[in-house]
Amino acid sequence: MSNIQSNSRIGIFGFGCVGQGLYDVLQTIEQAGIEVAGICVKDKEKPRSLPASTFTYNPQDLLQDESITIFAELISDADEAYSIVTQALKAGKTIVSANKKMLASHLPELIELQHNYNGTLLYEAAVGGSIPIIRTLESYYSSEPLQQVSGILNGSSNFILSKMESEGLSYSLALQQAQELGFAETDPTLDVGGFDSVNKLCLITAHAFGLTITPEQILRFGIDTVRKEDLEFAKTINARVRLVASAEVNPEDELSLRVLPTLVTDQKELYHVTNETNGVTIDPVFAGQQFIKGLGAGSRPTGSAVWADVSAALSGYRYSYPKTAVKTIALNQDKKIDIYLRCPADSSLPEANWENLVKVQETGEAIYFTAILPVSELQNISSYLAGKQIFIAEITAEQAMDIALKFSENEAVVYS
Repeated sequence: MSNIQSNSRIGIFGFGCVGQGLYDVLQTIEQAGIEVAGICVKDKEKPRSLPASTFTYNPQDLLQDESITIFAELISDADEAYSIVTQALKAGKTIVSANKKMLASHLPELIELQHNYNGTLLYEAAVGGSIPIIRTLESYYSSEPLQQVSGILNGSSNFILSKMESEGLSYSLALQQAQELGFAETDPTLDVGGFDSVNKLCLITAHAFGLTITPEQILRFGIDTVRKEDLEFAKTINARVRLVASAEVNPEDELSLRVLPTLVTDQKELYHVTNETNGVTIDPVFAGQQFIKGLGAGSRPTGSAVWADVSAALSGYRYSYPKTAVKTIALNQDKKIDIYLRCPADSSLPEANWENLVKVQETGEAIYFTAILPVSELQNISSYLAGKQIFIAEITAEQAMDIALKFSENEAVVYS
């Protein structure tokens, strides 16, 4: 950080939760030596905490300002973010982004733009909140092969699940509390539907395994169909429901990707990750398992991650994507996984190549199953399951056996 020029000027796009967090950090860290040249926002009528003269409403006022050293793109609109980032990179500028949807949708192009125009793009804040997961993968594990990277990547969903567990709140009340605290948006679909975690997993995959994946290639289920009875069911096997994003390589160098609610046992680090905290487990081949956790939602934690990128970029740091040159790993979504399903009594499971499909419990309101299904086939029926409000969660083979032992009225179910 010592080689940051004292006359560095930053242009900020967006003054929401993250933008304000970055501004607060810059004002607090006196030694930052960075002047805020201007902040571009969209809504002229929205009340703000700073004088009107601080803001501009035209992105070009910042993008065309040659005195600005670095940009921070912190807006929610993915299309506008793409326009801002690509213009900056084509001009050979340095820009930091927190827009994970835009990054996941356009990563190969953005990598190429950096290479062709000598621009710099960093996006730590787009993935793990305050957790330095991208920098860790990019630098520390640049040459060591990894077996798996998995974790809780959405603080909003984790907050909701934690409140349902600890306070017995319904899903709707826990979501409302998350929205009131600013951890979830008015439209929470990206968070609770698992889309946010999918976008983040795309970025992790590029740095951990050298593959650029589109969001559509990843199996996705959110927590929007979770109910208190699912959390109670998890407790019967000393587990908690967590929304887990996972990238896992098998011995044949085939990569499986998924974002699923998961019954995490009390023997796993993710079991102890609560509220708006994120946590990531890294499994290198040689170094042994590593675990990182930190706040994943909120203005200052995310603003701090943006500041870390700003200071790193101004010191000359940039991503090298070291594993993209290694082409040994290929995506294969045919991995079979064990799952738990809760099916409303007035619905039924779709036809599929179910293996070990066992009805473990039935009440007047729902039927509970365990089963095995390939990730790819689960992806094919995902729309049906979501539409019928059928909740699913990944479990281990050991958990499936444990569940079978705990419910003596087990009955095998066979579908033609």
